[in-house]
Amino acid sequence: MKNEEQNEAEQLTVEQAIANLKQKEDLGARYYAAWWLGKFRIREPEAISTLLMALEDEQDRAPDGGYPLRRNAARALGKLGDKSAVEPLIRCLEFPDFYVREASAQALEILDDRRCIATLMKLLDGGVDSATRVPGKPHLVQPYEAVIEALGTLGATDAISLIKPFIEHSTDKVRYAAARAMYQLTSEDQYGEILVRALEGDDLQLRRSALMDLGAVGYTKAGNAIAETLAENSMKLIALKGLLETDLQTNGAKISQDSINIMNLMDSLL
Repeated sequence: MKNEEQNEAEQLTVEQAIANLKQKEDLGARYYAAWWLGKFRIREPEAISTLLMALEDEQDRAPDGGYPLRRNAARALGKLGDKSAVEPLIRCLEFPDFYVREASAQALEILDDRRCIATLMKLLDGGVDSATRVPGKPHLVQPYEAVIEALGTLGATDAISLIKPFIEHSTDKVRYAAARAMYQLTSEDQYGEILVRALEGDDLQLRRSALMDLGAVGYTKAGNAIAETLAENSMKLIALKGLLETDLQTNGAKISQDSINIMNLMDSLL
């Protein structure tokens, strides 16, 4: 654990964090406690039950009308890995706050429970034509990136026809999320190659995003392109590690030529 994380951990005990989350007076302390419980993976039953209560909080409201505590509680519940959070998080996918829906989709992806697939698919209703920006807001009408990535991770092949059109969406990150999910669901190289081409873009943040997507899906043909990307070596190493893990898993832990090539690329970046 890094020194910064040690200092953060020392600021609270588990009991204090739970107590802070339960009280109603100090909204900042509640928000921090929810983050802290997720950050340090506090899987005690009382922590989980208190976070589930925070998932229904009505008190902590942002100036834009959002629900910051609910968002943090959703993120934390995903990190804690307790399946008792699945149904409450599914309900949150229909909540008015965009960022609560986004955090819940991300949490459900981590929890890896297929019960959420039908509700996630509903958020794609209307297709690309309806996937427009909310007037006066910095986001689209739905958290498409998080929803599509979750469906891909969950292996939701029934959603292929819904996801595929988003390859043509005008928002880069949504387009890359669709390519990532389509590769996961079909194993077709054409979708992996969309992410490879994204590595050549002008925007560093998008190149970083594509690196993480390629590592997450284990598109082994992207090894050389990843190593040559104009981005931090640390991120390229993370992406290559994802390729290596996928290749080893595919080959029953046997070292293939692809694995050797990937390891050589990793060595060149060290």
